[in-house]
Parts: sequence; structure tokens; C-alpha cells
Amino acid sequence: MAELFNFEMTATDGKARTGVIHTPRGDIRTPAFMPVGTAATVKAMMPESVRATGADILLGNTYHLMLRPTAERIDRLGGLHKFMNWDRPILTDSGGFQVMSLAGLRKLTEKGVTFKSHIDGSRHELTPERSMEIQALLGSDIVMCFDECPALPADRDRIAESMRLSMRWAERSREAFGDRPGHALFGIQQGGLEKDFREESAEALTKIGFDGYAVGGLAVGEGQEAMFGCLDYAPDMLPVDKPRYLMGVGKPDDIVGAVARGIDMMDCVLPSRSGRTGQAFTRHGVVNIKNARHQDDPRPLDENCSCPACSNYSRAYLHHVFRSNEMISGMLLTWHNLHYFQDIMAGMRESIAAGTFDAWQKTFHDMRAQGDIEPL
Repeated sequence: MAELFNFEMTATDGKARTGVIHTPRGDIRTPAFMPVGTAATVKAMMPESVRATGADILLGNTYHLMLRPTAERIDRLGGLHKFMNWDRPILTDSGGFQVMSLAGLRKLTEKGVTFKSHIDGSRHELTPERSMEIQALLGSDIVMCFDECPALPADRDRIAESMRLSMRWAERSREAFGDRPGHALFGIQQGGLEKDFREESAEALTKIGFDGYAVGGLAVGEGQEAMFGCLDYAPDMLPVDKPRYLMGVGKPDDIVGAVARGIDMMDCVLPSRSGRTGQAFTRHGVVNIKNARHQDDPRPLDENCSCPACSNYSRAYLHHVFRSNEMISGMLLTWHNLHYFQDIMAGMRESIAAGTFDAWQKTFHDMRAQGDIEPL
């Protein structure tokens, strides 16, 4: 892997950007949506099916993989790419968010976090150095700094304390990451919804120097209006020539709004989780396939979608297999949702390159406002 990681921006339209992140394992077209493969699998999908939806990169989860099957075991078995049969780029998060949200009996210190596993109650410690070690064992192409992410709302003192701790951890993460040609380390901007703290965080990260920068600490309960308010300024504080990653976002209109504000990368469990619970995202909004209105409907979910669920199956069939708890229900609806999310990304890339992003956005929102097709 002699090639270096680099970001090439090819066009802008307003604040929206399109380009390519070049990595030794392949190019990532931006704006990019990363399906979430928490435990070395995108639930209900084969890796080749995920690729067929248009995904260039997947996300893996440090916290879950360190607990089961362990990073050391994955390393012995040839690394995460080989282990999960995905030969393209993988981004791993640092584990910090899951420690704060899932683990039991957490103890936070300057050194790091000690916690009890949500699986079996075993005790573990996660520090910036250990997070970098785990992500190196996994062999991920893009590594995230270890940070702390407080839930919102929180008072200014708590947000400031957390952000400054994360910046000290970012410096330790950078040092522990070392020199790994072909692999990238991203810093994570924190600061809640406080503009001055976001600025302080961005300055600290830029001074340390990273291959890319994430906007962290959003999509944690603050609502879309507050998130967009923060995104109106937060990405502008980060280096213009590096990728900008909004963590944990989101719904289709969240994604479009984020790209309009200068974001290049996103991830979310929503398309796969919703697929397993009978929700399908379409260009006309959300369809709840569990509803009885679909049981005699021979039409596809979306007649303009080319995914297998829409090409080969009716709403009536999708309703039947969901109500019957058949595994194919989650498989087909997840495939459809991931396909639709990648269609959104492709549409944005094309319109930004053509200078027609505003018109594309208007069509996107107008079609969603129409709602689902009328029942038969």
C-alpha cells in the first residue's frame, strides 16, 4: 500500500462540494454515505450487495469489535477487510460514543474510560492509545480519534470540559497513530451548539493536523433545526482542503441539508434499521410496509427505483413477508433503503458538478412533500 490518502475536490456549488477521496483500497466519491457495518456486517446484506447499491466505503465499530470477536482475533485472521469480505475502504469510529451510550458503570478520567461490557459485564479500558491500537489491528483505512461526546442538551461548563478533554485526547490519538502510509486519521470537532467552543475545537485540531475532520456531537437529540444552525458555521471552521465528515447522520433531508452546508461524508444505521422494521425510504417519503393498505397492492415501492425490491416484488409481497416475519423482508427493504440513500448521493454529486444543486434540492423536497402514492 504505497499510495497515499488524499482528497481531491472537483466542484463546488454554494457551500456544497463534490470530489474524490483517494485511498489505496479505492476511491470514495463525495458526498459519500457510509452504510454502517457495526459488527463486521451491514445487517441483512451481503458485502457484494452493499457494493451494488453504490457504496464506496463502510463503517465498522471499534467498541463492538473489541468486545466481540476482539480486534486481536480479527488481526490474526487477516484484518477486518478479509474477515468481512469487503475489499474497499473501511472507516472505524473510535468507540467513544458507544462507551458513553451503551456500556455500564463508566468511569471517565483524564487517561480514558473504564467500563463494563453490555454483552457480558466484563471490565475494559479504552484510552486514545488503546483505541488507536484496536483500529490498527482492524486495519481500517480511516481511523477516528478517541473522543468524548456528551448528550445534548448540556450546560456550557459541561460542554467546554468535554470538548477540551477531547482535544487533549486528539493530540494523544495523533501521537499514538504514528506514521501509517495509506491510512488516514480524522480529528473530531466538538463543542455542542456553542459557536465559540466549536471555533476553539477547530483551532486545536487544525494545529495538531489531521487527514480529515469530523463534526461530532450532533444528531444526539438536539433536533434538525439546531443541528442545521450549528452546521451553518461549524464546517466553515475546518480546513477547506480536507474531507469533512458529519457523524451519525441521518434522514434523507438531514443528509441533503448537511451537504448544502459543506459536509462530504456521513453515516447512519437508519436505512438498515428501518428496513428491518418495515420502513422504506422513497423519493415520495417514508412508506410503512406493515400497513394494511399495501396487502392487495401489485405496484412496486417506487416505480423509478431499480433495486431488487422494486424491480421484482410488489408492495403486497413485501407486506406479506414482513407480517410473516420472513427474513427476506429485512433483506429486501434494507437493500432498497441503501440503494435510495446512494441514489441521493449520486444525484447530489451530479448536480453539484453541473452547478444545479439548488434546483436538485427543490425537486428533492417537492417530491417528498407529495407523500406516498394514493392507495388502490
